[in-house]
Amino acid sequence: MFQTPLAPARPQRQSGVVLITAMIFLLVITVLGVSMFRNFGWLERMSGYGMEKQRVLNIAQNTLQYAEWWVSQGNGGAGTACTGLVDGDTTPSSIQVCSNALLSTTATSTQAQVSVAPWKTSGGTDLGVSYTPANVTVSSTPGAGAVAIKPRFYISPLGMDPSGVVQLYQVSAMAEGGGGDTTAVVQSVYGVKSNVIDAGGL
Repeated sequence: MFQTPLAPARPQRQSGVVLITAMIFLLVITVLGVSMFRNFGWLERMSGYGMEKQRVLNIAQNTLQYAEWWVSQGNGGAGTACTGLVDGDTTPSSIQVCSNALLSTTATSTQAQVSVAPWKTSGGTDLGVSYTPANVTVSSTPGAGAVAIKPRFYISPLGMDPSGVVQLYQVSAMAEGGGGDTTAVVQSVYGVKSNVIDAGGL
């Protein structure tokens, strides 16, 4: 019995749908990859900014604690009007309590605004006491671990507390990061108790 051989199947024409689908899929994957890469870079920068902010805040806090310690060593009093910037590192004997307090409003010709650092009068005169805490580097060139200018503190008298025993001071401190774009200002109310001796009834 003879069978007629089957004719070879004709190749079907490709319409290119698979190629177009693969190209679209590749494009989507590329866009997602680039987006993820950019997000990782953004997250890394945000993490760096957060670390710098915390570092500058710690420096300002250390400066504040030094100023509080200085007041506690019997260096308080009513103070005198401060007219410039004192270098507390080289001339610690010139540190003083300032009777002209920092302002929460706009700076004047004799007073600076606390929230605008570094502290300057309206005429551009620097105010405060510059102080460099341990392990802090001052450099105008941005870099890890450096600050742009020396941290500063400012001490103003607030008067006696209601008991008449504790002299209160407003202590402010500021620090600026190496790039000059991160600044921290901290404040405290610090009390120094007078040397009162209760001799009891006689």
